[in-house]
Amino acid sequence: MNIFQKLDEKETIFKTKEYLDHRFIPETLPHRNEQIESIAKYWVEALNNITPPDITLYGKTGTGKTSATLYAKKQLEEIASERNLNIRIEYLRCTDFNTEYQILAQLCQKLGKPVPFRGWTKAEVVNTFRSLFTKNVLGKDMILIVILDEIDVVLKNDGDSILYTLTRTDNVAITSISNYVDFKKFIKPKVKSSLRDREIVFPPYNAAQLQDILKERSQLSFKEGVISSGVLSYCAALAAKEEGDARYALDLLKTSGEIADEIGASEVNRNFVEEAKDRIEHNKIYDVIVTLPIQQQRVLETIKDLTEKKMEITSGKLYESYQKLAKSDAVSYRRLFDFVNELEMLGLISTNTISRGRGRGRTNIITLQCDTDLIDKALQFKT
Repeated sequence: MNIFQKLDEKETIFKTKEYLDHRFIPETLPHRNEQIESIAKYWVEALNNITPPDITLYGKTGTGKTSATLYAKKQLEEIASERNLNIRIEYLRCTDFNTEYQILAQLCQKLGKPVPFRGWTKAEVVNTFRSLFTKNVLGKDMILIVILDEIDVVLKNDGDSILYTLTRTDNVAITSISNYVDFKKFIKPKVKSSLRDREIVFPPYNAAQLQDILKERSQLSFKEGVISSGVLSYCAALAAKEEGDARYALDLLKTSGEIADEIGASEVNRNFVEEAKDRIEHNKIYDVIVTLPIQQQRVLETIKDLTEKKMEITSGKLYESYQKLAKSDAVSYRRLFDFVNELEMLGLISTNTISRGRGRGRTNIITLQCDTDLIDKALQFKT
């Protein structure tokens, strides 16, 4: 038998996994009506041929920012089509398009103007994009809403020139989505004055709200009677501790079901949720380490080596050991501690300042917060 046919015909407790994917946009978004209505309140201007104001959506990962925006996008597109209005809403993830050139080239492509992703000057791309808004080029005057998801990525990578270009193009409105409240520190004052955005905050979900989301999705995803009592509330409680992350809650439930399938169990119980939690956290840390820049990987490897030697890791000891590992490619002492701060933000290490007593000053002690074997596995193919 064909191996895929064999796997496809294997007994499963799922009806479909589609609805447990965080990218799925359901017919309703529980506990996000207020935020959806806020988006719509600003975008509705487009129905009267008025360019909507720029808006910014803030919130931690998994709080429904992207889902709510795409939900509102679908609704506006439907009514614009019914009324034969030339309103375009284009969604771009800045992890995929992280420079002004790439964003403008992609927008031109989506709007029917072929622009190569390299080879043109910046001025050529900007002028081509702006030519789309010349009266009657595309029939009626077009209003464009550009959704820039994870906007902090492009601001860190390429500066704020994309915002400068978009805010100075007629009939264009920007909807920015960010996990970080302080992302505007990357925007120059003159660009901020043009942006003048309205802000919408997405608070973390609480455990009861997450349970509502899981209940709705589980009914669509699992066969009847396979979810044991207490499983949904347990997944919701664990995700509530992860800053109210609905993505994490959905991933927990889906992975729990997959573990049950692997061993041929007829239902999902709390033990599978525990195993799913360990599996997800293991994979998440692994993925973070694998994608770290090479210098941060070296700093982490140094901390791992010192931890295995059961040594107290002070700032001086870390830099001394790091220099031996990096050799001629070592960065400065100050730069190394930029990396330490970033590793701490990722939860891979922790730092604690202690006093050595009178006349001996204070010292930073660095502690590893992940498994050394996992670091070895993640770094075995580093260049």
